[in-house]
This record gives sequence, structure tokens and C-alpha cells, in this order.
Amino acid sequence: MRRRDFIAVLGCAAASVLHWPIAARAQQGPIRRIGVLMPESEGSADSKARVDVFETTLKQLSWKPGLNLQIDYRWAMGDIERTRTLAADLVNSAPDALVAVATPSLIAFQKATHTIPIVFVAVSEPVANGFVPSLAHPGGNATGFSNLEPSIGPKWLELLKKVAPHVSRVSMMFNLRTGVTTEMFFRAMESAAPQFAVEPIRSDVHSLEDIETAMKDLPGDGSAGLIFPPEPFTVQNSKSIVELAERYRLPAIYAFRAFAATGGLVSYGIYLPELFRPAAEYIDRILKGEHPGDLPVQQPTKFQFVINLKTAKALGLTVPPDLLATADEVIE
Repeated sequence: MRRRDFIAVLGCAAASVLHWPIAARAQQGPIRRIGVLMPESEGSADSKARVDVFETTLKQLSWKPGLNLQIDYRWAMGDIERTRTLAADLVNSAPDALVAVATPSLIAFQKATHTIPIVFVAVSEPVANGFVPSLAHPGGNATGFSNLEPSIGPKWLELLKKVAPHVSRVSMMFNLRTGVTTEMFFRAMESAAPQFAVEPIRSDVHSLEDIETAMKDLPGDGSAGLIFPPEPFTVQNSKSIVELAERYRLPAIYAFRAFAATGGLVSYGIYLPELFRPAAEYIDRILKGEHPGDLPVQQPTKFQFVINLKTAKALGLTVPPDLLATADEVIE
């Protein structure tokens, strides 16, 4: 081959290599976009686990962030006004679909759009609260995965009494602004309270100062206990809440494992990161053309029971062996 011909062939090959990524992207079609509104702060172990499960599942379904998919995350940090602002921001960016994590995110999205598909995660009582008309046939532009049902309230009381049998007053603490459905959990606990010989106390708290004041008002003789139902404000402040419960020596049961992992006595509820696997599958189906109103709302079927034995010992509590045997995880 003559030198001139060799250079020409080499040049064509180089040009082909340089244009290959552009051609490959063109073959894959346009990049799809989804917006995800999380209720907590970015960077916690739990939030990282949720993102990891979500993105890993999407990759298994051939969605590659940065290649054929753009994911815009927003973090509300347990603040209701911030939730509304971020929801409007995501809607205005005109994504192909939205993921609403927790009830305030769903409320904000539904006020901002009636057309963009929404997959919600960890939303309690979606029918009773008017988010969808039916679990089997949600219709509209929203579907997803519900959180704990209020009927779990008596179960929390039962577990708390087994771990701390001397408890006779139980305060359920929640922020009604961010936990718009938590009143239902209290009513369920209140109805079951006589069965467990406890006085139910409703504590609506809006700051850590409110929480500390409410804890101070409880007797410090071992007769008081706490329940924290699922809602964004308490999740955002989980570490501080666990520290306050420890300071005032109050046995407490929480809805999520993250509390027990940071020193909380007991948690019983769903493991939130696992819900992001089916949520990613719904996003995949919607991006491929299915309508969210045709995808049934699914309820949790698996619950996680965690006991922090170190905290129990610090509170002078002896966890019954049969209860330990039923725990999914024992932290020592």
C-alpha cells in the first residue's frame, strides 16, 4: 500500500472512532428524565441505600444514568415548604416521570401536575387520603407503593409492652404538618390502649425543642414510653431523637430500622430501601409506554423487627428470649 493511501485509511478509521459515541447515543434514542423527591437529607446511610437499590434495579432494566437516563434528585430535609418548592421545580423541568417519596412529596406533586406520571413510595392510606380512588385501579397519573397501615399501632404497643412491661403511659410523637396521615396511627393506638393497660398521649411536635419538652413532661420513673410513627420530620431528626430518648431514659419503638441502627431501642416496620426495587420496575414500565393508572398500588408484605440489645441493657430492660428469637436483627 502506498503511503498516501495508508494515511487516508488511517484517517477514516480515526474519524469512525471519534464519531462512534455520538452514533451510539443516536441509536439509543433521546435521554429520558425522571425527578425524585426525597423527604430527608442527602448522604445518610439509609438514603444512600435507597438510591443504590433504585439505580441498580434501573441498570438491570437497561436504564443507564448518564447514558440513556437522567435522574434529578431533590432533598426536602423534612421541611414542608421546601418540599413544595422542590416539587414545583421538578415539575417545571418537564420530566418523563416523577418519584414521590413519602406523603408530603406526593401531595406537592399532585398539586403541581395532573399529567406527568408519578410513582409514589412509602405513602400511608393512599385511598383513604384521596390520593388514588382504588388500589387495584388507581387511574389518573399516580400509582405506587404504600407505607404502613394505621392498624400497626396496636402491634407497636404490644412490642413496647413486651420489652418494657412497666410502661403505663405511651406518647406517640409526630409532626402533623409533615406526617399528614399520622393521626390515623394515633387513633389506632388509642383504641387498643385499654387492652394493654396504657394511657395514650398524643404529642404534636414541630421542633427538637418540642420533642425534648414533651419528653421532660413524661414521668421519669420507668412508666413512660414512646412511639414514633413514620413521617419525614422525625426521620430527618432520627439521630437527635434517639439521643434525647436515651438522655431521658425512655423506652421507644420506631417505624424504621435507621432509628435502631443509631441506638434506638426497637424498630418495627418496612425496610424502605426495598420499596425502591419495585418502584424502579414501575418507572421502567411507564417509560416504555404503560400508563400509571393501569398499574395497581401495592401494599407492603414484609416487615422488619430490630432490637438494639445494647440500648435495652442501658435502660435496665431484659428482652424476653422468645421476643429475641422473633427479631430479624439484634444489634449488640
